[in-house]
Amino acid sequence: MLDNLSTYGRRGFAVRLLAAASVAATGLGVAATAAAQTFPTKPITIVVPFSAGGTTDILARIVAQPLGTELGQPVVIDNRAGAGGNIGAAIAAKAPADGHTLFMGTVGTHAINASLYKKLPYDPIKDFAPLSRVASVPNLLVAHPSRPYKTIKELIAYGKANPGKVNYASAGSGSSIHLSGELFESMTKVGMVHIPYRGSAPAVNDLLAGQVDIMFDNMPSAIQHVRAGKLRAIAVTTAKRSDQLPQVPTIAESGVPGYEATSWFGLFTNAGTPAPVVAKLNAALAKVLAQPDVKKRIAEQGGMIQAETPEQFAAFIQAESQKWGKVVRDSGATAD
Repeated sequence: MLDNLSTYGRRGFAVRLLAAASVAATGLGVAATAAAQTFPTKPITIVVPFSAGGTTDILARIVAQPLGTELGQPVVIDNRAGAGGNIGAAIAAKAPADGHTLFMGTVGTHAINASLYKKLPYDPIKDFAPLSRVASVPNLLVAHPSRPYKTIKELIAYGKANPGKVNYASAGSGSSIHLSGELFESMTKVGMVHIPYRGSAPAVNDLLAGQVDIMFDNMPSAIQHVRAGKLRAIAVTTAKRSDQLPQVPTIAESGVPGYEATSWFGLFTNAGTPAPVVAKLNAALAKVLAQPDVKKRIAEQGGMIQAETPEQFAAFIQAESQKWGKVVRDSGATAD
């Protein structure tokens, strides 16, 4: 068709084409802005990829009600546990890209699983739009009180004297709880046996019942049992001691120098969600995380709030993926 046009005709055609594209882009921009102004138009769902009662669930519930108040719509929790968070992530990834479905992602779903599993039912980068981290928390190495070890050195000595007889529970293969154990195993050569569960809560229940020996649990779901004397706190996984349990030493200072593992949790929506909607969600979440009551409740769980922009969160995820990918490769861990 262009071959039959004169030079003038071609220029006119190009101008009209550019004008049409400009009008279309302007129309899309206006539509996106209008969507943000009316958003949300219905209740918002936070998909939690682990069972109720675990740290991911606890943090989601802490922010859900005040986030709903900020946005003017109820925020409900949908627990979809299984496969180290992959089932919930895949469900959230397939939701409409309109901001009404959020996902409480973790270091497992967005920085570990891509290296741990040969194939994922979702793409942690392409399928999600980061909003902000909610909190970072230490993992806490806890044991059933009946077990004969009270310190890291006693645990290592017992494990080496009884190879294969120390088992550790986790919230599922690929979770930060699992990888904290793998990192400890690779650095100490204790010879522990991994027992994965469908979330932290059922794993803790079996630990409380004495069905398993130890667990590198996220502090929010373990700290209440430590305070009640139902679990024995052996050490924290972070480089520094926790303000919530200052008497509990770190693993590094207890005889495993260089050991450090931190869990983090953040909110995402679907990739393709209009930028103004993403910005509105991020602004609402920032207000929630700045509220004194929310700060207090997260701190009581041993967590540290990490409010940030979507761009900052995306850069953080990239760095974490590189860090934990190396841990997975060095440890030889696999979930398949």
